[in-house]
Amino acid sequence: MLILSDLYRVAVRTGDRVLSPGMKKIVKWEHPAGMKYIHFWAPLMKWSLVGAGFGDMLRPANKLSLNQSISLFATGTIWSRYSMVIVPKNYMLFAVNIFLAFVGAQQLARIAHYRYTHPEVATKN
Repeated sequence: MLILSDLYRVAVRTGDRVLSPGMKKIVKWEHPAGMKYIHFWAPLMKWSLVGAGFGDMLRPANKLSLNQSISLFATGTIWSRYSMVIVPKNYMLFAVNIFLAFVGAQQLARIAHYRYTHPEVATKN
């Protein structure tokens, strides 16, 4: 059975072998926030949360989860700050979290607007 960490190690070894020194500088291969380290891959995977949040824009406001929207907004806000404090500064992490905070705030605004304009509807959250 192939484990993802094995796949990662094979990809890194292949990159070390195949990429020229000039190309390694261009893609920042050895940089602590570069493609060779978790500081690159974690924000890349976090974009799926942003995508899911944008997908929720198509859902009716009464079907949105208040708790999920609060979590997206809080996570985006907190980690945006953190990404600028850590060394090395991780601008990709900052970008994804700004978008995550935006998506969470947008959903919260939609929920608040719906509840304000439909006070007679009982809320579950």
